[in-house]
Amino acid sequence: MQERRVGRSGLRVSRLALGTMTFGEQVDEIEAEEQVTTFLDAGGTMVDTAPIYGSGACEPVLGRILGRLGVRDRIVLTGKAGLGHRDGEVVRDASRKTLLDQLDTSLRDLGTDHLDVWQIHRWDEKAPLDEALGALEHAVRTGRTRYVGISNFYGWQTGLAHAGLAAQDVPLISNQVEYSLLRRDVEREVVPVAEYVGMGLFAWSPLGRGVLTGKYRGGIPSDSRAADAGGWEGFVAPYLTAERTGVVEALAKASDGLDVTMAHAALAWLLTRPQVACAIIGARTTEQLKENLAADEVELPPEIVEALDDVSNPEGWDA
Repeated sequence: MQERRVGRSGLRVSRLALGTMTFGEQVDEIEAEEQVTTFLDAGGTMVDTAPIYGSGACEPVLGRILGRLGVRDRIVLTGKAGLGHRDGEVVRDASRKTLLDQLDTSLRDLGTDHLDVWQIHRWDEKAPLDEALGALEHAVRTGRTRYVGISNFYGWQTGLAHAGLAAQDVPLISNQVEYSLLRRDVEREVVPVAEYVGMGLFAWSPLGRGVLTGKYRGGIPSDSRAADAGGWEGFVAPYLTAERTGVVEALAKASDGLDVTMAHAALAWLLTRPQVACAIIGARTTEQLKENLAADEVELPPEIVEALDDVSNPEGWDA
């Protein structure tokens, strides 16, 4: 699998990364181990996780898998902190205490003494930014992470965070953001800021919350996220609008002409975007993962990239 540098840092990652959000909840430990093995066999290196994933079950599962396989030195392990559950609700808490406590818990559960990239999961308006950045700096100084980043920060927030750490001689190398043909609003501010300061982007949900696979073209399958009224329906519904349906149909036409799957075309388009270091892909089955990993071999003709750029122009869309 091809690799890319993360911004102007020296870190290199596979341009398709393995997302583990479903591990321990939707994906059991046996299936999760098959996915990790399949990913590594395909040449993948970056594995992304967080203590909130799998409702807290993900990292213990991933840690046991990495221990059994003995592959910690083969992967770029990226983690996060700052989100948790409280009274049944997801809460943001980027205080120094919570960030460092979650980091220590992650290291214990993952069975490692360091992460390769540690990120603040979301901006927290209730926590002083200097305090949150101080936790990142402390983690680097104490060897608990090699690099630091942020996740889901807007453009101005990214600029502030980068400047704050640069003053402490600690580079902020990445911002993990949602980015796909159906979610391009990051191009307005986040991408220009990242380019200016030399940060890379880790793109999550690169298949538009599953919509870019084409699974919803004929309606909502009963076993899909959009049919899950108790949980995921609201996550997918905003991407089933008329404007986005037009993008999906254009993608289908392009993929048919190129004789590739819609998912492959969508991922290949994303990997042409400036500052994107990798696209994070997750799957419920190993077969789905294998199918998506094959996108690494797809290169889109320039005219197809331009056509998809035009049809997915986000001006006027709701973010």
